[in-house]
Amino acid sequence: MHTLGPLRHTLRHSLRHSLRHLGKISHLAAVTTLGFSSASALADPSPALDRLNFSVGGYYVDPTFNLSGNTRYGAVNSGDIDRNRTTLPRVRAELLLWDSQGLSFDYFTYRKTYSGSFDRTIPVGNNSSLSGNAEANIEVDLAKLAYKWWIGNGNDVFGIGVGAGYYRAHLDANASASLNGASGTLSEGYTEKTFAPLLELGWKHAFSKNLRMYAEASGVKKNWGNITGHIYNAAVGMEWYPLENIGVGADYGITRIKLNRASENTDANLDIRLKGPSAYLKLRF
Repeated sequence: MHTLGPLRHTLRHSLRHSLRHLGKISHLAAVTTLGFSSASALADPSPALDRLNFSVGGYYVDPTFNLSGNTRYGAVNSGDIDRNRTTLPRVRAELLLWDSQGLSFDYFTYRKTYSGSFDRTIPVGNNSSLSGNAEANIEVDLAKLAYKWWIGNGNDVFGIGVGAGYYRAHLDANASASLNGASGTLSEGYTEKTFAPLLELGWKHAFSKNLRMYAEASGVKKNWGNITGHIYNAAVGMEWYPLENIGVGADYGITRIKLNRASENTDANLDIRLKGPSAYLKLRF
């Protein structure tokens, strides 16, 4: 009977030890099951959305440029200047954090030099003669990052996003002119970079998992500091994935960049309108 005491003690200790391990295993199994359930819940967003996608391509635009302002030499207005089409590099990305929320990113850059000569009569005094040459070097970098909510889980989803837009604007202007025989030159330049509030709206429709249509619009607005203005963009497009993770996309868009700069001596207004198609190579995961 004395020999049974240690045996009972050993059995009770082993049983308690086994139960503790069984409890840990059950807890781990429950957590694992919950994790798989959550992953399963996150694995089925709308067929119009991807968990992660990248787009790399170009924005083939037909630009119109206008520069105006008040300087110490008087008022200047270039009028609308239409330039030859050009391609702007463009990168886009979307990340879906949950079934209906995520991040969107868009970046493109615009660099162009405008030059030309003019010879005209202006209504100063008894109609004066103005002639000369002018050149403007313009650089605009625009990046947008938004946190977006998608409404709907069927083939149609509607999105609204808020975030920030970053833009860098650089302008060099050089001109030489002759007014009624009196000559003069003008050379000015400035660079401004800043963040501004961003609002995005979007709609996506899935004809199938591999063929989709979308429409989107966004606006960046800044009304403080030396440089104010707004940048608006709207586009309608399609995307097609002939392979599971590799596809192509195309859209037609309109972009309006309007910046106003106020300084001690001059007020300058830069107005750029871009319209044309974009084409992308797309990757999704």
